[in-house]
Amino acid sequence: MAAAAAAASFHTASSRRRDGSRPPSRVAVSSAATSPTASALMRVAPESLRCVSGSLVAVTRKRRVAASHGAVDYLTSVLSSKVYDVAIESPLQHAVKLSERLGVDLWMKREDLQPVFSFKLRGAYNMMAKLSGEQLERGVICSSAGNHAQGVAVSAKTLGCDAVIVMPVTTPEIKWRSAERLGATVVLEGDSYEEAQSYAKLRCVQEGRTFVPPFDHPDVIAGQGTIGMEIVRQLKGRPLHAVFVPVGGGGLIAGIAAYVKRVRPEVKIIGVEPSDANAMALSLCHGQRVMLEHVGGFADGVAVKAVGEETFRLCRDHLDGIVLVGRDAICVSIKDMFEEKRSILEPAGALALAGADAYCKYYGLRGETVVAITSGANMNFDQLRLVTELANVGRKRESVLATTSAEWAF
Repeated sequence: MAAAAAAASFHTASSRRRDGSRPPSRVAVSSAATSPTASALMRVAPESLRCVSGSLVAVTRKRRVAASHGAVDYLTSVLSSKVYDVAIESPLQHAVKLSERLGVDLWMKREDLQPVFSFKLRGAYNMMAKLSGEQLERGVICSSAGNHAQGVAVSAKTLGCDAVIVMPVTTPEIKWRSAERLGATVVLEGDSYEEAQSYAKLRCVQEGRTFVPPFDHPDVIAGQGTIGMEIVRQLKGRPLHAVFVPVGGGGLIAGIAAYVKRVRPEVKIIGVEPSDANAMALSLCHGQRVMLEHVGGFADGVAVKAVGEETFRLCRDHLDGIVLVGRDAICVSIKDMFEEKRSILEPAGALALAGADAYCKYYGLRGETVVAITSGANMNFDQLRLVTELANVGRKRESVLATTSAEWAF
């Protein structure tokens, strides 16, 4: 009871704007219908797609890259991106221990070393830097499961505009606190990303702000695509079998694929999703965007029920497939990263490592060069104990025994 009261108190306090006024009420938000496009999507259960860990699913019949709509536009946009006003060229580091264990040459693209410990500031800033002075004066708003919020906040601070960040109430404290420290106004609304997004879009219209989407916008996609440009440059022409990319709404993998497939078409672009948050894999399997009936929240940075329209189009044209992994595998990769570099990734940040590990084992890959994007390190400290326990399970060092018993009422 006390915890519920505290949560309610925090929600009220955090929902206030800087000038002290309140945003539109929860009643007004809940009565707003979702977009016609979202409401028309076929609803699918994530468990309807089953596969062996490490095997490729949703392998698409890709069109010729040269014929793909907007391929040259994305290449040009990536090359002319403004991301380096706020982002660094993250290092491409060799994973010595993992390479020896897997029998491949594994490299990690360290996006967890960005100023906000995530790649998300690239896309956010690339879009916001192109806004007019009038748009910046009116301010921006976004919905986020965490890392996009920090990207928008630091971009707004750099560009001198006001930012409102709407996040689900389930967002780890480390993520919304970080956005607040960067000067943004944080509003916790809804139990899922989709509910937070509906609220943000309604408030965007009412206040005349510019909505900064987390993934489904060409400028955001192009900003994330600079990671692919850096990988190609850092490898200096060496053979590359595949790049493994975590997938949520699809902005990161769409941007990387749009660039890499244009300049190095032989390189495989492989997405990695949690088995209980597999919206892109199911969308590609069905040949259309789908809406997950429910989504697992362990890897909260990729916990979305529906991928973007533009990101789906690009993934349909360019992806070589998706690998699905479970929580145990993700936790093992968090532990692997700690043992490799003494860095702690968040679950979504370790997703690509888990996918690369599973793929190399399943296909018996040997001697090839692969790259995994370590996309974020905004780990909720309270998760560490669970990560440790599941990592031990994943390594088959111990087993979990579950029992059920009747509940007695007194």
